[in-house]
Amino acid sequence: MPLVHVLMENDMARILVTGARRGIGREITLILGRAGHEVIASMRDPSGCDLANIAAQEGLAISLAALDVDDDASVAALFAKPSMVSVDVLINNAGILSMNALEDESLATMQAVMNTNFFGPVRCMKAVIPAMRERGSGLIINISSISGRMAIFAQSAYGPSKFALEAVSEIAAQELAPFGVRVALVEPDITATDMTMADLPQPRADSDYASGRRMLALNADSDKATPPAMVAGAVLDIVSGRNTAFRTPVGYNAQMFIDMRARMGDAAWIGMNDTLDDGEFVARMTAAMQG
Repeated sequence: MPLVHVLMENDMARILVTGARRGIGREITLILGRAGHEVIASMRDPSGCDLANIAAQEGLAISLAALDVDDDASVAALFAKPSMVSVDVLINNAGILSMNALEDESLATMQAVMNTNFFGPVRCMKAVIPAMRERGSGLIINISSISGRMAIFAQSAYGPSKFALEAVSEIAAQELAPFGVRVALVEPDITATDMTMADLPQPRADSDYASGRRMLALNADSDKATPPAMVAGAVLDIVSGRNTAFRTPVGYNAQMFIDMRARMGDAAWIGMNDTLDDGEFVARMTAAMQG
């Protein structure tokens, strides 16, 4: 089986980033542009995006493109452009979040989250894979989450979407390796973006479940949240070839949470949240984190 091609430090790539208007996607776009790569920053509506002004001021090869990863026609329209055939790297970053217990979450919301977080990356992957396979090189980076490695209460829509993204990424990595195309996952923990801080979705206020309130508390301390620039730096390491791992957890607590879940049996993990008393829950979580 041939080795999967990786970009080296001096290779300049043509890169497409989805969900680039703000947060992690914006930081990825800037760090890659400043590293000398040509970046297509895609988003649903590019109007008013400050990336164009930053690119002009700094002389960066960043261009904006309209793309709604939820929509088959939008994906087809962008990738039908001749310039898209030469995309070296696809970074699937666009994502949405919801926070509710399973009983409280609507099917419509679960379908919407799955459409953006799972089918969106799949649409884009299927659009770039043929050209990458034919030329024998390419890189696909899917921005997942530690929630794709451990099922966490109150993430009845978000968690399954990230588990599905992890699975399809691992399948694609196996299938594409013989053709010289690499697939990689980046798994941030709680990241200081609008989606997880200022615009954090609220669980049902009248819920009988404590899980939503507890998840809000875990997200409330922005001082402990991972900066989006840290996630972008991890992406740059993968693009440059400095990091060749399939999975890359990113954040102050990412590996700790993953290790905690790995060493706990299913009964212990489920039992941690089987109390309606917040104090008892916090004690259990603290003990688990301390190992």
